[in-house]
Amino acid sequence: MASSLRITEIFYSLQGESNTVGIPTVFIRLTGCPLRCVYCDTAYAFTGGKKMELADIIAQAGQYDCKYITVTGGEPLAQPACLELMTALLDKGFMISLETSGAIDVSTVDSRVVKVIDLKTPGSGEISKNLYQNIRYLNLKDQVKFVISNDEDYNWSKTAITEYALPGRCEILFSPVMGRQNPTELAEKILRDRLPVRFQIQLHKLLWNDAQGK
Repeated sequence: MASSLRITEIFYSLQGESNTVGIPTVFIRLTGCPLRCVYCDTAYAFTGGKKMELADIIAQAGQYDCKYITVTGGEPLAQPACLELMTALLDKGFMISLETSGAIDVSTVDSRVVKVIDLKTPGSGEISKNLYQNIRYLNLKDQVKFVISNDEDYNWSKTAITEYALPGRCEILFSPVMGRQNPTELAEKILRDRLPVRFQIQLHKLLWNDAQGK
């Protein structure tokens, strides 16, 4: 296994987001991202990192005796060997989720991977980077996340849910931006409009007040 990836960190924590929130998970954070969302909380992963062979990454991730692994970033798909890593982990029996911005083609991602695509809202400053053709590759085990920072984001997300027929295609997540969108107000809007979404707050920030959950 000769391929390598640049890795910012590998750590063990509780999943803070998605539909496996609260489950002990190993996180493999790849270095680098072509986007610059205004509310990004992992800018430290834009540069640096350590080049690691895939075999070493798998060995380090496996030392925690945990079946759930999340491949994240940065933008993990910016490094092509990420695809090979996820398939190798799946073949070893791990349950793999991929956190991706949706700005890079997901058509070649192993079908066994749970894709969590962050469809960029206007408030991100990167809405132009959305690769909407990725939606066709989603299925019922996958998730689309909308990060909400204001009313414009909320209304845009509601429209997108309908326009792309997301309720019949995948699970939908609405997540408030910490310090920008009051979570109670967002929850009340979801209930008022009877939206078919899962409301989520970043659990790791509530528990540890950081981006990593360590």
